[in-house]
Amino acid sequence: MINYTSPEEAVKIIESHQRVFIHGSAATPTTCINALAARKDELKNVEIVAITTLGDMPLVAPECKGSFFMNSLFVSANVREAVNSDQGGYVPIFLSEIGHLFRNKILSVDVAIIQVSEPDAHGFCSLGTSVDIARPAVDTARFIIAQVNKQMPRTHGDGHVHCSKFTCAVYVDEPLPEVNYAEKITEKEIQIGRHIASLIEDRSTLQMGIGAIPDAVLNSLHHHKDLGVHTEMFSNGILDLMKSGAVTNAFKKKHPGKVVSAFTAGSQQLYREIHDNPEFSFHEAAYVNDTAVIRKNPKVVSINSCVEMDLTGQVCADSIGSYHYSGVGGQMDFMRGAALSVGGKPIMALTSTTKRGASKIVPFLKEGAGVVTTRAHMQYVVTEFGIANLYGKNLRQRSYELMRIAHPDHQEMLERAIVERYGSFIYPFR
Repeated sequence: MINYTSPEEAVKIIESHQRVFIHGSAATPTTCINALAARKDELKNVEIVAITTLGDMPLVAPECKGSFFMNSLFVSANVREAVNSDQGGYVPIFLSEIGHLFRNKILSVDVAIIQVSEPDAHGFCSLGTSVDIARPAVDTARFIIAQVNKQMPRTHGDGHVHCSKFTCAVYVDEPLPEVNYAEKITEKEIQIGRHIASLIEDRSTLQMGIGAIPDAVLNSLHHHKDLGVHTEMFSNGILDLMKSGAVTNAFKKKHPGKVVSAFTAGSQQLYREIHDNPEFSFHEAAYVNDTAVIRKNPKVVSINSCVEMDLTGQVCADSIGSYHYSGVGGQMDFMRGAALSVGGKPIMALTSTTKRGASKIVPFLKEGAGVVTTRAHMQYVVTEFGIANLYGKNLRQRSYELMRIAHPDHQEMLERAIVERYGSFIYPFR
């Protein structure tokens, strides 16, 4: 039995100079966050750590400067301005290693604010849509504030927490935040999806990143057979693919018969589908994103995207120049895991140009850009103009391969850069 209190009372346990973890993605505990922001005049230098959060983030409002500092482990849109100012910071870290920071007290957590399902008959709540790094935060935090939400789905896997662990709890009955990446799908993403679908064999195990391109890929896979899913996250696109019979998870070596993920974000329908559904299994990111686990599945296809790529295959995915835009996340974990899988295919997908028409395939990354995936890890690159396979090719060869799938308006510029860098001799392809 849980004794509930008000959000205002619950956040009183937080003191100045503490480090506070905030549950992320669709599990963002908005009610408790708002209550904490209301204490801005009482608190000083409270460090907030989180990955992606959804909805408003009042803790980074200008009037909260000096009260809260957003030390982000992945930069979401609602904290981007703060992280790129003196009101916040960005920690470049693989998603699979964040739990290590918590468990080894490199970033020790004083208070964890989480959002969970209602307790079952045995007193266990579920971390619901996001087990990811919430599991190690709950396991190591000195104090836990639980926002118990009637509408949080109970998920299977490793996200169960007994209510006796809660320092205090707040009861809410409110819908989880929704995202719909399908709204951003254009003809470019549809074409990229078709190209990638041509690379995916039956009985492959899929990992999808975040955004319109992964959902476009899923839309192109309905005629495939016996696909499996082992992914850092998934969204709405997976539901129709499962209902079509394309996803069975029958040939996976790890958790056969189940979709394995660390977190999810999507529609209310998605949240209803995963509720108490044994077909879905949610685990800590340190496990889901472990290359030793990923590689045991057959034909792992890792589908990720990026901000820009240079002609040697270096990938910038977390910044625009020196401006921190997103994060390292699990891209490298799965790119490497797929490469190590028997028959695996690591794929980097990107539209050929930005919304303003600038080429995303460039001679050199912008000054200050962070390399998330190295050129040594690159294999398949896909744009709406085709597929380039960089594996085993030297720098000059891969430059021409990337030029070939760049936007036609920019190919002449790229070829000039190639000749200037490597000369006019083209090593023959076999």
